[in-house]
Amino acid sequence: MGALAAATLAVGASFGAITIAYGLPAWVPVVMSVLVFAGGSQFLAVGLFAAGNPLAAVLAGLLLNARHLPFGLAIGDTIGTRWRDRLVGSHLMTDETVAFALAEREPAQRRRVYWTVGVMLFVTWNTGVVLGVLLGGATGDPDAFGLDAAFPAGLIALILPSLRDRDTRRVALVGAAVAVLLTPVLPAGLPVLCALLGLLVLLRPFSRRRPASASVSASVSASVSAPASASAPAHAAPVSAAAPAVSDSAAATDEEEEARC
Repeated sequence: MGALAAATLAVGASFGAITIAYGLPAWVPVVMSVLVFAGGSQFLAVGLFAAGNPLAAVLAGLLLNARHLPFGLAIGDTIGTRWRDRLVGSHLMTDETVAFALAEREPAQRRRVYWTVGVMLFVTWNTGVVLGVLLGGATGDPDAFGLDAAFPAGLIALILPSLRDRDTRRVALVGAAVAVLLTPVLPAGLPVLCALLGLLVLLRPFSRRRPASASVSASVSASVSAPASASAPAHAAPVSAAAPAVSDSAAATDEEEEARC
């Protein structure tokens, strides 16, 4: 958790400094961090507001935070049953808090971990934002310290394990390509939304492949079974024909022995 707290502090400082670099008032990142507390959505919203596209900021924030719906279903019992617990606990819900909590099997330990990680991230994030605001106001150019790359680097580190899946990797690559190609053409924020077109990769025509494979397997099974069925009578005929010959020779041998006797 210490490494997670340090990373959250650094990313929060990046957000605060970048907000100041965009020319927004110093109170904007602080109030947003306390009331919204959604790192990715905050970065995106500030960039889109600075570019003069608030509608895209709202839509992008809704899309990014839509993942909290299944999170709430998975972690609802862990947060608590009282409305105060649910209200505060849902505000502290992040990818990290849900991941750490679901890693625990016992309900009591899961609840303890969820609240511990949630409060820790809330405190470190807002502390980092305040430091970033002060740092951005003092330096004037936070990009000189590489703070503009802190959040993208953190996101890449988070999604790297998921890229082991082939379908996820294809969606990510296609979405990134679409966003990069449309960046010089569309207004700020829209290329990020158009990156969702990468999900179309999952709509491959499986129905066309299955009949083909079924026909191939049918032809192979037919070719394998055909010689066996064709050869069965050929082998059976000599055996059935040879059976009377064997019985006749045996009878002749018995008659010769009786004649000798």
